[in-house]
Amino acid sequence: MTSRRELRPTPGRGEARSRKSGLRASRWVPRTAVLTALATATIGLPVADALSPEDQAPNPVAQVVDDGYPSAHEVLSSITLQTTPTSLLAAVPGVSQVSGNASRSLERDPLPGCDGEPRTGGANGQIPPSDLCALWDGNHMLRGDAAVAIAELNQNFRAVYSRDLCLTDSYRTLASQRRLSYQKPGLAATPGRSNHGWGLAVDLCSSETGSSTVMQWLLENGPTYGWDNPDWARSGGSGPYEPWHWEYVPGTDSMGSTNG
Repeated sequence: MTSRRELRPTPGRGEARSRKSGLRASRWVPRTAVLTALATATIGLPVADALSPEDQAPNPVAQVVDDGYPSAHEVLSSITLQTTPTSLLAAVPGVSQVSGNASRSLERDPLPGCDGEPRTGGANGQIPPSDLCALWDGNHMLRGDAAVAIAELNQNFRAVYSRDLCLTDSYRTLASQRRLSYQKPGLAATPGRSNHGWGLAVDLCSSETGSSTVMQWLLENGPTYGWDNPDWARSGGSGPYEPWHWEYVPGTDSMGSTNG
């Protein structure tokens, strides 16, 4: 009697190899699934995100808000130079009002060729031209510090009115002061004592004094740069009414000069 064991065929070499390969393949199926999942998480998703159309929409956090301030590019590429008026270094104490329409000085050198130094070596009305500075019109001269200060005031005046401040007089020689004193004895200061002779005073044109708007602007902004219409020259003052007469106050105060 033949046993069941004897009836089972003995597997050949080819069949054994086929079974081993099937076992190996079945083992790699879950491994391949794991590797595929990892590849999807580490490579596929970032790539998909990079190509996602959602990234093309504006990022609400990174949006540029137009809040009125200049951008970094505008600041770095700007050639505008902001400076503090030279006359503020010796401005009249307590004066700080500036018209909102007036712009600050836009140039580093408001009066080219003038160093702003107050040279006081000469006598009244006898100051050498080399110790004075020519103003923007080339027709008038003042002491260095007074010249730079009024040039800065003129820059702001020009920004508001689109023209230069008009002057009829500035530094006067002793001879000019004597002649004016003879012609207008009630208006001109004593020769040798005038602030015009120190290069610290100017007279405005009628185009300025005849405009209440211009005069109001000058009264509000002039003192910020050290220039003012003195009390004695105003209506009800101790001297003749001269709205055209303006003086550089830091200079006249330092010299103790109160004459026009």
